[in-house]
Amino acid sequence: MESKKKIKLDWPVFIISGGFLIVFIVLSFINNEMVGNGISTLFTYSADLFGAYWQVLLLANFFIGLVLAFSKYGKVRLGNQDKPKYSNFRWVSMILVTLLASGGVFWAASEPMYHYMDTPPLMGGGEFNNIQGAFAQSFMHWGFTAWAILGTLATIVMMYVHYSKGLPLRPRGLLYPIFGEKIYHRSVLGSSADIFSIIATVAGTLGPLGFLGLQIAYGLNHLFDVPNTITTSIFIVAVLSLLAAISAATGVDRGILTLSRYNVGFTIFLALIVLFVGPTLFIIDAFVGGTGYHLQNFLSMSLYRGDGDWLGWWTIFFWGWFIGYAPMLIVFISRISRGRTIRELIIAVSIVAPLVNNFWFSVVGGTGVFFEKENPGSISNALNEGGMPAAVMAITDQLPMGVILGLGFLLASVIFVATTVDTMSYTVAATLTGNDHPKRWLRVFWALIFGLTTIMILTIGEDSITSIQNSIVITAVPVSLLLLPPLWNAPRIARKMALEQGLIWEREIRKKVNK
Repeated sequence: MESKKKIKLDWPVFIISGGFLIVFIVLSFINNEMVGNGISTLFTYSADLFGAYWQVLLLANFFIGLVLAFSKYGKVRLGNQDKPKYSNFRWVSMILVTLLASGGVFWAASEPMYHYMDTPPLMGGGEFNNIQGAFAQSFMHWGFTAWAILGTLATIVMMYVHYSKGLPLRPRGLLYPIFGEKIYHRSVLGSSADIFSIIATVAGTLGPLGFLGLQIAYGLNHLFDVPNTITTSIFIVAVLSLLAAISAATGVDRGILTLSRYNVGFTIFLALIVLFVGPTLFIIDAFVGGTGYHLQNFLSMSLYRGDGDWLGWWTIFFWGWFIGYAPMLIVFISRISRGRTIRELIIAVSIVAPLVNNFWFSVVGGTGVFFEKENPGSISNALNEGGMPAAVMAITDQLPMGVILGLGFLLASVIFVATTVDTMSYTVAATLTGNDHPKRWLRVFWALIFGLTTIMILTIGEDSITSIQNSIVITAVPVSLLLLPPLWNAPRIARKMALEQGLIWEREIRKKVNK
């Protein structure tokens, strides 16, 4: 068994994954249009060839997780620890900020409106004709299956490999049940798993960080007439990176935990204000009705294969994005979930987090759809002309205390993304060292690298931000293969751990085998 104390920086993985960033930036400087076209072409091929597989993968991951959670194996305690370190609220808060950073404000305001303006093809298409369907589609994209792929079955495997077997905390650990310890020893396959996971994480982090810089610049211009220039966006990204670096320096137990806890609390406060000063009954109807529509059409929405172009722009794009993020979030969730049972893990990630997420979408997006319904064009015109940040500002303009609420939404976005940059810096550092307590300098280094790289890409042009975010769908292809074995390995490991913890007797297993 390999001792975690002897683990050092994995230089080949570091050099190759870092080299990808350098090559991308250099090529973008030389010919930005060529890079954009190349990524768009690969994006299309990835969506066409792997889209159906991703849809089945996410659905199977969700259902197998639920079966495992509510079986007798749900009582298995993970992480080789008797009690959890964090309270339920703190634990769920850290889980929530992982995905909400990308969708917390801007997608929550815009996606329900997009689907209301242009009804998804599964629901018949057309314009402005299906409110419940609009929310159901948003809930599907940011709901149960999306969250489940980020940290359920694969987390069970990762926690067993790292905390029970004592092997390094790296994405390649998901392949340990198949290849054994040799996956850690000069393994091309193991290094490839880590490299693609880091590249996907970089793409998935730089995209939201760059977009947030552009979006907050728009918001500040709208609220306070601050010049909406690339210089403003760069300054915002620099501040975000500095905030993330400070948080990274203090570690998971202080930085990420503190930012997560206060941001979730602040977001709940914002949601309550909008809920009470906004269209309260409409918001509740949107959440309840959208959830009902989603559950009623869960399978058909999850497995819809009709309109390829629409799928590429929506469902498959999101699935690729979340799959690309998954290995690193699995590393992070493994770190914060020690002492939790399988049942607690799966219920928190697959059910509680999505429901909280969907209610937030109902509050923000529901307010926008309500005002659009009452006054056509009040939100949709801003969304069509100025994009997602314009929609957020248009919504707050309709509410009492519009400037204060607009500033509140921008502040929530800043903390969400800063926490995500901090989290991703931690997970990349953990992957490169194989240790769940990577050195402080390495965490800070990656937080600053994320910021500096985003600034360089912003100077090339906004299209470069779109290109690198789209590239996460391309890197999701190999990463999605890494997430397949946990579908059968997680139940096997759960059974083994249940036996070790005395939750089942060996003779029960033998009876089942004999049958």
